[in-house]
Amino acid sequence: MPAARFVAAIDQGTTSTRCMLFDRKGRVAGVAQKEHRQIYPEPGWVEHDPVEIWQRTCEVVEQVLQEAEVRPGEIAGIGITNQRETTLLWDKETGKPFYNAIVWQDTRTKELCDSLALEGGIDRFRTKTGLPLATYFSGPKLRWILDHVPEARQAAVKGNALFGNIDTWLIWWLTGGPSGGRHITDVTNASRTLLMNLEALEWDEECLSAMRIPPSVLPRIVSSSDPATWGDTQSAGPFHHAIPVCGDLGDQQAALVGQVCFDPGEAKNTYGTGCFLLMNTGITPVHSRSGLLTTVGYRFADQAAVYALEGSIAITGALVQWFRDNLGLISQSSEIEDLARTVEDNGGTYFVPAFSGLFAPYWRSDARGVLVGLTRYVNKGHIARAALEATAYQVREVIEAIGEDGVSLSGLKVDGGMVHNELLMQFQSDILNVPVVRPSVAETTSLGVAYAAGLAVGFWTGLDDLRRNWEVDRTWYPQLEADTRERLYKGWLKAVTRSFDWVE
Repeated sequence: MPAARFVAAIDQGTTSTRCMLFDRKGRVAGVAQKEHRQIYPEPGWVEHDPVEIWQRTCEVVEQVLQEAEVRPGEIAGIGITNQRETTLLWDKETGKPFYNAIVWQDTRTKELCDSLALEGGIDRFRTKTGLPLATYFSGPKLRWILDHVPEARQAAVKGNALFGNIDTWLIWWLTGGPSGGRHITDVTNASRTLLMNLEALEWDEECLSAMRIPPSVLPRIVSSSDPATWGDTQSAGPFHHAIPVCGDLGDQQAALVGQVCFDPGEAKNTYGTGCFLLMNTGITPVHSRSGLLTTVGYRFADQAAVYALEGSIAITGALVQWFRDNLGLISQSSEIEDLARTVEDNGGTYFVPAFSGLFAPYWRSDARGVLVGLTRYVNKGHIARAALEATAYQVREVIEAIGEDGVSLSGLKVDGGMVHNELLMQFQSDILNVPVVRPSVAETTSLGVAYAAGLAVGFWTGLDDLRRNWEVDRTWYPQLEADTRERLYKGWLKAVTRSFDWVE
């Protein structure tokens, strides 16, 4: 048997699936990535094909092993990180989904959320779950499938249906699928369902009853890193070898771990399809007064769970993709920076990408995207710049909300695909008036769940090992005059109000 030299991370995101291999120093030893289809059946609806996602997972695993020339026996363990809240229900006997996966951005459950809020308001379950009633979360999506797919409700009543976010779906298939696959989810993913009690770390009977969800469909809740492991990969699967599956983290919590934010007060911001700022608040949940989410940050083995405050922004990198795919103004996402650099500023233009409503700190499902401040002077360069700046402005709103909860920020660790956009990172530092720090491994989501899996099997011995791996790649410092900063931000806040009340 070859010695274990790597940990594998499967990162199943909103637009693509990736498999990465990491060595003991947290360095990338191999990577493969493939996109999957985005399905839009109706305005505001977003779906994925779960079978396609499983196929892409198999393909990227086999590709990375081949290209990195790594034998499966050299992998110590496997971690799964995933787009959170994306919801599916499948037949446990066949593995066939009853419906497409309903993506976290999807807004079809607005009426259901509004009806649930008639008793107790939008914060009806916030004390228990840390979350407002919003279309974002998994519970209402699961209820929609049960209500609109007759065979799904029938199978659930008979105990033949399994629910999960994408982590649960992949772990089930990796560990055997219909032939004994493990039906589990970790505390971070469970905390995004509107169904888990934050302090008990168990499914909440009141929430389940209110949403008419039978407990039999729910996965077992486990720690994010589990020395007992949940099962081994099967010889018929993409690894063709028995490897422990032992790490599971929602993608934003995985980035928190990958950025080694293990002390209360440490924060990271991930720039992906959406944008998500998490701040470690320690082993006691902190309930926000300013529109932030209270969530589980991670739980290692049988230690106490660590909690976080989160500011969730629905559309950031997805706006660049929309700019590319829907408008055709660029052919590759990376070209938006060059286009934005053709102008000196936004020309008075603001782009509020409320395509799926507004998340933190507003939680307005009635909002829709607006492009404001247009004049004959404005060209595509200004619009490109406004699209990039929208991300930075939204992050400032979240950080100001954290400040209202009594926490100040002295610097920001950043990660995700958009951190390679130098113009955006400089503007982010300018509009926040704090340093912005990019680590040497920017894809900290995959790294974080690799850490979780590696800790479970002793590949790393503790958190100090992980802290030693973290290195700075680049730091941006603010360069904008204070009056300019505040004038630009004031314009953004005005633009945001123009997106309200669009959906009756």
